[in-house]
Amino acid sequence: MTQGSVRRAGWALALLLTAGALGSAPASGTAFADAVPANVTVNARAGLATVADTALGVNDAIWDSELGSTAVSDLLRAAGAGMVRYPGGSYADIYHWQTHTAPGGYVAPGTDFDTFMASMQRIGAQPMIIANYGTGTAQEAADWVRYANVTKGYHAQYWTIGNENYGNGHYGTAWEADDHADKSPKAYAEGVVAFSQAMKAVDPTVKIGAVLTTPANWPDGLVGGGDAGTWNQVVLSIAGPSIDFVDLHWYPGGGSEAEALAKPSQIDDMMYLAKAQIARYAGANAGRIGISLTETNVGVGQNTQPGALFLAQTYSGMLENGVFTVDWWDVHNGIGTVSTVAGQTDYGDFGMLSSGGCANNVCEPAMNTPFAPYHALKLMHSFARPGDQLIRAGTDNPLVAAHAARRANGDLTVLLVNLDPANPHAVKIGYDGYTPSSAAPQVESYLNGATGIASSSTGSATAQTLAPYSLTVLTLHPASAPGVLPATPARPSASAVTDRSATLTWPATQAGVKYEVYRQYGARSEQLGETTSTSFTATNLTPGTRYTVNVLARDGAGRVSWSSPPLTFTTGAPATSTCSVHFSDDNDWGNGYVGTITVTNTGTAPLNGWTLAFTWPTGWQNVSSGWNGTWSQSGTTVRVTPADFNTNLVAGGSTSVGFVGAYSGPNVLPSAFTLNGTVCSAA
Repeated sequence: MTQGSVRRAGWALALLLTAGALGSAPASGTAFADAVPANVTVNARAGLATVADTALGVNDAIWDSELGSTAVSDLLRAAGAGMVRYPGGSYADIYHWQTHTAPGGYVAPGTDFDTFMASMQRIGAQPMIIANYGTGTAQEAADWVRYANVTKGYHAQYWTIGNENYGNGHYGTAWEADDHADKSPKAYAEGVVAFSQAMKAVDPTVKIGAVLTTPANWPDGLVGGGDAGTWNQVVLSIAGPSIDFVDLHWYPGGGSEAEALAKPSQIDDMMYLAKAQIARYAGANAGRIGISLTETNVGVGQNTQPGALFLAQTYSGMLENGVFTVDWWDVHNGIGTVSTVAGQTDYGDFGMLSSGGCANNVCEPAMNTPFAPYHALKLMHSFARPGDQLIRAGTDNPLVAAHAARRANGDLTVLLVNLDPANPHAVKIGYDGYTPSSAAPQVESYLNGATGIASSSTGSATAQTLAPYSLTVLTLHPASAPGVLPATPARPSASAVTDRSATLTWPATQAGVKYEVYRQYGARSEQLGETTSTSFTATNLTPGTRYTVNVLARDGAGRVSWSSPPLTFTTGAPATSTCSVHFSDDNDWGNGYVGTITVTNTGTAPLNGWTLAFTWPTGWQNVSSGWNGTWSQSGTTVRVTPADFNTNLVAGGSTSVGFVGAYSGPNVLPSAFTLNGTVCSAA
C-alpha cells in the first residue's frame, strides 16, 4: 500500500461479492443487556497455534518522517509490537537500500536502514525486510543481507522477495513496479529462487518469503495467458523448495461496518485453502513453510471502533491458524475521506497513529495520537503473549465473538468482542478442560470513542456484560496450582485417510501416559478415543468432511497435558462404489467459475432416473445457473436431477452437467457426491 492511498484497483476487484451482514442489531437506544445472555464456550482441550514472538506486527515506510523516532518506537514497544515491516509496501519494489532512494517516490529524511534498525532495537522487535524484486537484483538483495548481518550484526532473519508482484499488470491491473520483460508467475518464481540462493550464500540462516495471492481475493483463481496455472500454483511449484515462508495480504473491504466486521469469519477457510495449496504444490517437506500476513486493514472505519474490532478479530483468527506475524497497514498513512462512524469522527486514515494532517478544513489530532486500532493492538498484547497457546472459543450469538489463550503459569485469557454498535450484551462463560479461580478476574476493556484501555475487576470468570462496540480481555487464574503436567504431544500426522477412517500417529512423550484423541467440533471437543500407543485409527468418519484433531496426554495421577497443535485433514470419497464423479473448476474469475460434474454409472444395472447431490463446504458458495439438468439449492445442499435427454444411465454410461458457481468467500470445493443416496467414488 502507498501513502495516502485508499487502495489500489486490485482491491476493488476482490470486493465484487461481499459477505452477508452480521444481522440486524437491536433498536438504537436500548439501555439494557440481553435478557438471555450469550453463551461463550472456552475449550482448553482444543489447542490451536502457539503465539510467536513476531505475532503482533505493523508496517513502517521510508516516506514516513516519523520512522524511527523515539516517540513512535516507544508507542510500538508499549503495544507489544514484535515485528515491523520495512521499507513500506509497494515502495519496496522501487527502493534501493544502498543509496536510500526510491525513483518515482518520496523518501523522507532520516528513514535509512540503520535508523530503522535502531528503532527495532529500541522496540525489541524483529524486522520484516522486503527485498526489491520489481526494479532490483538478486545481487542487490544479497549485498543488503551482507551489510545487515555480516557487517552490522543485526541478525535480520525475515526477508520477503517483493511486495504485491501479482499486481504488475500480468492479470490486467498494474500498481506494482516491475521492470522484467516477463511478468508471469513463472518469472517471479524463478527470480525468487535466484534471490534465495544469492541471499543464503551470504547468510544461510535467513528466512526467505515468496509473495502469494490470498485465497478468495484477487487475483486468486485466475490463470493468465500462457501460464501453467494460478499465481500460487506456479510460484509454489517452482520456488517451494527455495523458500521458508509465504507472504499474504488481506484487505477484505465491506460496504458497511457490519459487512466489514463479518469478514474475519472467513479466516479459517481462507487459511485452510492456503495451507492446502502449499501442501499440494510446494514439494517435499512443505510443512516447514510458514505463513505471514504482512498487510491488512478494515474496509470501513479505519480510525474508529470498526478498525479496532477488525484488528482484534483478524489478528486472533490468523494467529489461531499458525500465522507467525500479522502486520497492520500501517504506522502512519495520511488523512483520507472524513466521515462519522458509530458517533466518532473517522479520518479515513489507514495509519495506526495520526499524521496530524488536514483536508477540506478538517484536521486530524496531533501527530502520533493513537487511533482506535493502536489501542486494539495494545489490548492484543495483554491477550496473547509469545509462548501462549491459543485455544478454541466460540459463542452462540453472531454479535459476540470470543477467543482464548492459556499461559505456562496456568493463567488463561479470554478476549470478548461485542460487534453490536448500539447495545450491551451479557455473556455467560463456560470452560472445558479448565477451572478458573473464584476470584474476580482482571478486566481490560477498550470502548467506542475511548482514548485508552480501562482496567477493573468487574464481573466474574463466568459472567460479564460487554459494552456496545467493545473489546474486553479477562485474565483468569486457575482454581488450583497446575503442578507438573505431562509433556505436550507433538502435532499428529494422518495416513491412510479414506472416506470413513484415518490413522493418526505422533511421537511418544513419556512413559506411563494414556493419550486421548479429540476432534474439535466448533468450540466443543468430541473424544474419538484413547490409547496407550502412539497411533490411533479414527473410524466411522463422514466422507468429504474436514476434521481437526488434537492429542492430549493423561498421567496416572489424572493430570492432563496441554493439547497438541491441531491437525486438519479431509476425508475423501470411497475407493469403489456403484457410481463415480469427476468435478472440475474449468474457468475461475475470482468470485465465480464454470464447473463441470461428470457422473458415471459404475454399477451393473441401468439407472432410470437419478439425483446427484452434494454440500458446499461454506455458506458463501452457491449455484447461479446450471445446464444439462435441473439444479436446486437449499441452504448449502445442491441437488441435480436429469434433463429429458440424460434420464437413463446404462451400466458404464456417463453424463456431464455444468453450472456457474459464485462465491463471496474462500471457495472450498466439495469432495463428496451422492447419486441416488449412494456416496460415489472419485474419478
